[in-house]
Amino acid sequence: MSQNQEVEALPVDGVQAPQDSVLPAVDIVENDQGITLYADLPGVPKERLEIRVDGENLILEGAATLEAPPDLDLLHGEVRHAHYRRSFTLSRELDATHIAAHFADGVLKLHIPKAESARARRIEIREG
Repeated sequence: MSQNQEVEALPVDGVQAPQDSVLPAVDIVENDQGITLYADLPGVPKERLEIRVDGENLILEGAATLEAPPDLDLLHGEVRHAHYRRSFTLSRELDATHIAAHFADGVLKLHIPKAESARARRIEIREG
């Protein structure tokens, strides 16, 4: 899996993404079964998170809305409406049809299994 460097504006829930999307921090762990990707998306509710596979690209997008409580006057705010976007090129060794996604506490966990043909397998040795 490789990271695509381009960031393009695509809609999330019908809202056009700003050109200056934020790249979320991502950790990727690989084992014999596949890869697991962890993406930090603070302030993004599940309803504003979109994960899709387009061809060989995995695209993560989310819009955060960090609002002050109605009874408080915000004196200073640096993050109000962040738009996160990150895309990756999936290896042909991965099975994009069986991606499992979990989202809790602003962290997205995606598990992408290796295709059966790409998994290591033990070869039985027969006598004779």
